[in-house]
Formats: sequence, C-alpha cells, structure tokens
Amino acid sequence: MRAQVGGGEVYCYTGTRPIDPSRPSVVFVHGAANDHSVFALQSRYFAHHGRNVLAVDLPGHGRSAGAPLDSVEAIADWIPQLLDATGIREAALAGHSLGALVALEAASRFPSRISRIALLGPAVPMTVSEALLDAARADDHVAFELIAGWSHSAGKQLGGNPVPGMWMMGTALRLMERSRPGALHVDLRACNDYANGIAAAAAVRCPGLLIVGARDLMAPPKAVQGLVDALAEKRVVTLPDCGHAMMAEQPDAVLDALAAFL
Repeated sequence: MRAQVGGGEVYCYTGTRPIDPSRPSVVFVHGAANDHSVFALQSRYFAHHGRNVLAVDLPGHGRSAGAPLDSVEAIADWIPQLLDATGIREAALAGHSLGALVALEAASRFPSRISRIALLGPAVPMTVSEALLDAARADDHVAFELIAGWSHSAGKQLGGNPVPGMWMMGTALRLMERSRPGALHVDLRACNDYANGIAAAAAVRCPGLLIVGARDLMAPPKAVQGLVDALAEKRVVTLPDCGHAMMAEQPDAVLDALAAFL
C-alpha cells in the first residue's frame, strides 16, 4: 500500500491484506540502505495470522519518496505519523539495526502508541568506523562490500542459503546497490550519532525482545548488555552461529522468536 506521510508518499508491504483497525498491528523497520523486503518471511507470516502489517520503506528508501531522515530521533518522530496515515492507533515495532534504534526511541517517546518492541541486531552505542563512513559518503562500492562481509557469519559467506542456488552475500550486495546515492551514509551517520539509547531504554515501559546474533560483528553481543540492563521488561534470544543479517541467515529462528513474543 501507499500512504501520504509527512508530505511524502510512503510504501508499506501489508502482506496483501487490507488494514483493519480492529486487529493488532506490527510495524517492521529496516536497517541502513535496506527496504521492507528484508522482512519478507516475518511480515507475510503475521499478515496471514491475524495482524495488520506495515513493513515500511523508510523515506528515501525502496519505493518511498523523499530524502532519508537524518537521525534516529527524526525517524522515531515519523513513526506516529505513519500510524496516523494508516489509521492505526497502537502497534508493536520490530526493527533491525538502525530500525532497532528507531523502535527503542519511538517506544520511549510515544508510550501510548507502541505496545511492544522487538530489537533485532541492536547495539548501544552503534558505532560506525570512520573508514566505512568515508566510503559511504563517497558512494564507494567498498562500503557495500564491507557491510556485506561484516554482516554475515563466516559459514554463510560462501553458501548456507536455505533456498538452493541463492547466495546470501550477493543478495545483500544487490539490495544495497539499488539504494539511492547518499542513503547509506545518512543511515550510518544516524546510527553512529545516536547517543540516547540507554536513557531511552530506561524510559520504555512496554515489553521488549532482543534478538542477538552470537557472531554479529556489526552489533556485537557485548554491545547489547547496556540495553538488557536498562529495559524494565525484556526477553533475550541469542541465535548461535548467526551474524547481523539474521533475517537472511536464520529466518525461521527470527520468526519463531517474534511469534512467541508478539
């Protein structure tokens, strides 16, 4: 579906189901230089099991118009506008990487609109190396290559895709390659500059789920402990032998964790 949000047209995947305000809702928020398609399995499952689903393309990403929003706080403030535009009063948020920070900040700012948060591949702080930021600023393809390499565990970089003949690394590269010039740098800078994570976690009053990849190099497990300590009500699921690209590496395990939580 397409909706007008904040003066721009936004695309959301709904699992081909119309929005029904009487049903519970879940919003999926992707990470840097990604789009709604990274949640293909999870979003479709919930859409076909009694929930409204909005797997959103953030502004300036995928099929959505406009420029990328330049901070976690700006994207978090945009979430209630998305809910208003689609007629949804309250929703659970499931966010990956940058999207996890957005879900965290939105829950702290808008407690009456956010019922639960699932943080996939979170880290606080989510520091980005200057070398990667410089490559992204220059729209150098090496930025995509670095992220693809760091996002996948070693065993999945050559094979391991549950779909025969499909290459995880190649799929990840192609998704980032089709992002708009400059979008990756804006997204990575938003991650790097976000400093409110622990304070936001302490302010969250809804239940939280943290899904952590045991071999995540982009958001190392040790960078999650501060969130675990600060969140009042939380559940932690650690996926063994899994990197940052957890929806690709272990899609069923991610779905199982979300289904049990939501």
